[in-house]
Amino acid sequence: MDRMLKRYRGVFLLFFMVAQGVAIAQTNPLTGVVTDAQSGIPIAGATVLVQGTQRGTATDFDGNYTLDVSANDVIVVSYIGYKTLSIPVEGRTAIDVNLSEQASELGEVVVTGYTSKKKSDVTSSVATVDSEELTDVVAPNVSTMLQGKAPGVQIVQGSGQPGSTPSINIRGLSSINGNVAPLWVVDGMIMHTTPNINPVEISSISILKDASATALYGSRGANGVIVVTTKQGESGKATLSFSTRVGYSYFNQGNFEVMDSRQLYDYYQSYANQGSIPGWFGEDLLDTDYDWFENGTQTGLLQDYSMVFTGGTEKSRTFASLGYYNETGTLKGYGYDRVTFRLNHSYDVSDRLTLKPRAAISYEKTNNKQHSLYALYTYMPWDTPYNDQGGIVNPQEPGVTWYGRDGSNYLYDLQWNGSKDRTMEFYGNFDIEYDLLPHLKFISTNGVSFYYSNGSSYTDPASNSGLATNGALYKSNAKRVTNFTNQMLKYSNSFGKHYVNALVAYEYNDYKFESDNATGYGIVSGTQILGNAATPASVGGLTNDYALQSYFFNGDYSYDSRYMAQFSVRRDGASNFGADNQYGTFYSGSVGWNVHNESFFDVDWIDQLKLRASYGSVGNRPSSLYPQFDLYSLSDVYDGSTATTPSQLGNDDLSWEKSYLSNIGLDTRFLNRINFSVEYYIKDTSDLLYYVTLPSTSGYTGYWENIGGVKNSGVESSIYADIIQGDDKGFSWSIGGNIGINRNEITELFEGEEINRGTKISREGEDFNSWYMRKWLGVDPENGNPLWEVYDPETGERSETSDYNEATNQIVGTSSPDFYGGFTTYFDYGGFSLSANFNFVSGGKIYNSSRELYDSDGAYPTYNQQVLAEGWSRWQEPGDIASHPNPISGGNLLSNRTSSRYLEDGSYLRLRNVQLGYSMPESFTKSLGISHLGLYLSGDNLLTFTGYTGMDPEVGADGFASSAYPVSRRFTLGVNISF
Repeated sequence: MDRMLKRYRGVFLLFFMVAQGVAIAQTNPLTGVVTDAQSGIPIAGATVLVQGTQRGTATDFDGNYTLDVSANDVIVVSYIGYKTLSIPVEGRTAIDVNLSEQASELGEVVVTGYTSKKKSDVTSSVATVDSEELTDVVAPNVSTMLQGKAPGVQIVQGSGQPGSTPSINIRGLSSINGNVAPLWVVDGMIMHTTPNINPVEISSISILKDASATALYGSRGANGVIVVTTKQGESGKATLSFSTRVGYSYFNQGNFEVMDSRQLYDYYQSYANQGSIPGWFGEDLLDTDYDWFENGTQTGLLQDYSMVFTGGTEKSRTFASLGYYNETGTLKGYGYDRVTFRLNHSYDVSDRLTLKPRAAISYEKTNNKQHSLYALYTYMPWDTPYNDQGGIVNPQEPGVTWYGRDGSNYLYDLQWNGSKDRTMEFYGNFDIEYDLLPHLKFISTNGVSFYYSNGSSYTDPASNSGLATNGALYKSNAKRVTNFTNQMLKYSNSFGKHYVNALVAYEYNDYKFESDNATGYGIVSGTQILGNAATPASVGGLTNDYALQSYFFNGDYSYDSRYMAQFSVRRDGASNFGADNQYGTFYSGSVGWNVHNESFFDVDWIDQLKLRASYGSVGNRPSSLYPQFDLYSLSDVYDGSTATTPSQLGNDDLSWEKSYLSNIGLDTRFLNRINFSVEYYIKDTSDLLYYVTLPSTSGYTGYWENIGGVKNSGVESSIYADIIQGDDKGFSWSIGGNIGINRNEITELFEGEEINRGTKISREGEDFNSWYMRKWLGVDPENGNPLWEVYDPETGERSETSDYNEATNQIVGTSSPDFYGGFTTYFDYGGFSLSANFNFVSGGKIYNSSRELYDSDGAYPTYNQQVLAEGWSRWQEPGDIASHPNPISGGNLLSNRTSSRYLEDGSYLRLRNVQLGYSMPESFTKSLGISHLGLYLSGDNLLTFTGYTGMDPEVGADGFASSAYPVSRRFTLGVNISF
């Protein structure tokens, strides 16, 4: 036997060598994409190994990999922060991999502008909001749903009118007349305004706050960037989902209340000058007590329906959604409708070429015959809109008794008059991705948006407002077209413990807007054709445009998942600067350190710990599109011909407003259940853009100038904790919250001269939102007269006066809040879930300007008045310590004129949403032939804790409040079904 083995061992050796060679020869390339299982975002730098070997590769910047494997191999896919997967090849040539997160916030993938990366590698300031967090509050505008969910982001829903868009401020106000709104980016395409997106279309939202995150967007990122990633189709089983929400809205008066008939009657009797009360005042007035608020408000109905399809093959993936939203306002007479559609498609033409066409469209319409909120505030309860026969009263007719000052019954004109608006927006993308080399990709993003709107306003000849013109018809239309293109090269590769990715790109964006309008007088009642008007009254129109082009570079480097660095530079060119200043260069750099990955770090209770810092610059452009030019107006007519008159004085030296941002932050997770983040920032802005007004004798209205600087600094923090961690059927409880603190200071003004802005002032060393008016000192206890302060700035002497004109205008506080934020809690047990979201603002003064009318101490005796809030009182006799002066018909020494009397604390805590849901057991849904069935009951704005005496304290950083439409209280019932 031994001799036989020796004789044939050469043959055996040859056989095994040939077999091995055959095995090697039978390897084939395996390709695929590694993505985050929840968000669908590609994971760059993931490791793909053949099990039991050292053969492997890393995914490129877009999660793609290519690896030679044999039919029976098993690939092992891993990435820090994710669960490792072992997948048999089984002869396949393409395998897409979805990695699920470990219990680690720092392991999630976030979009950071033109790139995406693992959160543990992010060195800039980025707040993320997942799609699940956007579906609690019922609203057609996605920005409303972000409120209270990201630190350092103040979102103010300034109106409860259906379809209204809230304002967003990221890390304070850093411009006076420049643009202050953040930039919106949807799937790489820059939006002109807040996009109209159905929340079911959104995969995630990233809010970029510091320079290292926003500098790649140049001038448009000066006020922060909100990056929206929409959902994409997935390979595998097709899924069709339906969701519906139906509910009711209720008008929310807050702490505000106007007087009824008896209260107003008693108020009249308290006037110190009873002889000045009109002769019609008598007890017979008490026979009428009409509630104008009850007449003008209603229970609003809202409906929200969505249908979503997702599915695909290895080569083709599709996501499609269709949505319809309808809401009637809690003020009668206003209706809002919106239809949205989105189609995202991805097709792999080959292993190297992918096409990504996308299209989205939205259509909105409003019908407006809304009852007057101003009237509800001020109309007298002694007036009634209907006569004894039920007809609507016209106070202008002879013989009609009407006590209110304006002599107007708004319901009379609303019988005929109203307005309509229609808006359509279309967004189209055709994106291309092509792998030039294994680690080098060319990406072409190309998009166009089209906006069209038309509106009309009808004034009937029979209405009081149509008498002078025999009726009027106004019509308008507008269109906007924007083009966007970005051509980019991306490189990503790993070398042992080193990982590098970089991009270089060219970008161009242009905008053109046109509008026209016309008004005709003398119409036949019911006619809404402009050509039928007897008299052409006016014709108007507008056209404007701009263009931007940019070149930029970004590079990211990490070593062993411990040390990270990032650098970017962008060269921006804008059409709305003079030739010498059209281009600006902006840069940023950031570093990060994952301390928990160090060998010396051995703290059992700290799971992850990251330090990061960044510095950079961004620019900002003026709100005007032509600030550099001498402008002339053609709106005047002389001797029958159009006359040219000077309007704006040009400034060829006008330059970019520049902000320099510093940021340091800490991100950590400890006890395997608590995520905590805190950061400190400084945002220093110079060369503030400002429109300087000129005296009329100059012939110009004004000009644009760089006039000074402003600094914002602050602290932001967020925390999320899994208090009780349960399995799928067990009990779990989590809480989270965030807070932002921002301080604003004007650091420089041109030649140190302050700018008086009416009720506010710009002064070096002061907050930009400083209130500037007479300081209210209360009521003289001896005679009930109002008191204001007289201040001598040279001597520092202070005294009091009852003469309004002698009182001193001075800084009396700021509308900027001390801090703001939100918090949430979530419970889950056996298919049931309960969540609650709160948002809050502390500090900042609101100027409640409407109180000048309805809290006027008799200055407006024929307007209804406000019921005194808790703690308020009126002076009645000497020695009284009161909040309100002695009421006098016609007013008490101008006590209702602008002063700090009407400044109120703007602090509030609001229960933004509470939601109870239940997901049916899988055994039950399978019996119905569906994969998921969920029910939920939701309530919005149920409670607001505030001392503010108006309807709604949510008025924003500018602090002005008038007869604003308050946010509604809502209850909705929802159903989600998936097949």
